[in-house]
Amino acid sequence: MTSRRRSRTVSFAILSLATVALMGCGSPAPPSASAAAGTPTAAAPQGSQGSEGAKGLGKINLVIFNEGRPGLLTERGVVDVSALTRPLGGQDAMQVLITRYDELKPELARLAAEGAAQPLSAVTLKAPVPRAKVLAMGGNYREFGARKPEPMWGFLKSTDALLGSGGTVVLPEVDANIFHHEAELVVVFGRAGRNIPQAQALDYVFGYTAGVDVSARMPPSGAGGGGRDITKMPISGGKSHNGFAVLGPAIVPKDEVGDAQAVDIKLWVNGELRPNYSTSDAAHSIAESIAWATAITPVEPGDVLYMGTNHQGLGSMQDGDHIEMEISRIGRLTINVADPSKRRWPRGVDEATATDVRNGTGGPGQKSRPLP
Repeated sequence: MTSRRRSRTVSFAILSLATVALMGCGSPAPPSASAAAGTPTAAAPQGSQGSEGAKGLGKINLVIFNEGRPGLLTERGVVDVSALTRPLGGQDAMQVLITRYDELKPELARLAAEGAAQPLSAVTLKAPVPRAKVLAMGGNYREFGARKPEPMWGFLKSTDALLGSGGTVVLPEVDANIFHHEAELVVVFGRAGRNIPQAQALDYVFGYTAGVDVSARMPPSGAGGGGRDITKMPISGGKSHNGFAVLGPAIVPKDEVGDAQAVDIKLWVNGELRPNYSTSDAAHSIAESIAWATAITPVEPGDVLYMGTNHQGLGSMQDGDHIEMEISRIGRLTINVADPSKRRWPRGVDEATATDVRNGTGGPGQKSRPLP
């Protein structure tokens, strides 16, 4: 993890180079019409620019693209803002944009509205925080009110699992019962902290993005165990394969999102709507979850916390699937699925999992197996 932390040692003298470039980044480009609403489309900012857009300011959607360049995702395409973070790229560049956001916001807004944009089809989006520490909450939804809040628990996902919008999840050749898509709100931290008090927790949030917590549901090991230890956040092997921590398309600062405890989350598989729920169904709030998780493990700017999912819309991921996920006021991401083993499961919602989780009669995927 040393390379992920190296930006903490970068001198303020180097970072100040970005300020010199403020007035020279980007060139004006004509705006284009908004994409039509309706069925799922390619990753793009959602909603109108509002009154700020009419004044020449644009919504700020921070991305990392191509070989690690920082940028802004706009309705016109991706605007390169590398001049604001030189010589840094990737995770380090995003940390600069996060920690200096108040200073850089006016120029970021100008570039979002006027900067030269590359078509989205001409760039490759990466996870917007490509070397983040990945925290995740488990069992954190009431399943449309059917379950009472239970003690908080969670886990870590490998940083190597991170994947950006437009990428392909390759299912590993493990003996999984099923591979599930878990559509989740993801918190992006803006400040370093540990043992963060609940009352101050939202002060540590920079913004939000969308995430798919891909899960390989493994058969019982037969090793037994003494139950879940809620004082630890272990690394989850079944959730840490390459590509199993999808993030994107962009980080939206919290001042652009408003109340993230009341956003709608949807996910489509090949055009079929599956998960469709609101974060208002969460058993534990964002602030509660941050306080609990950071009592176990510290965070730094650019680290992330997956907030868990409502299990009532889960279903299989299998070879050839095209998946799109959208969070209101945050954005839409897309991924493809490839399975070298060509395994198959029934299409649609995994109703056995939905029932078991809702009624507390079993864990996700326990009754699933690939079709013969």
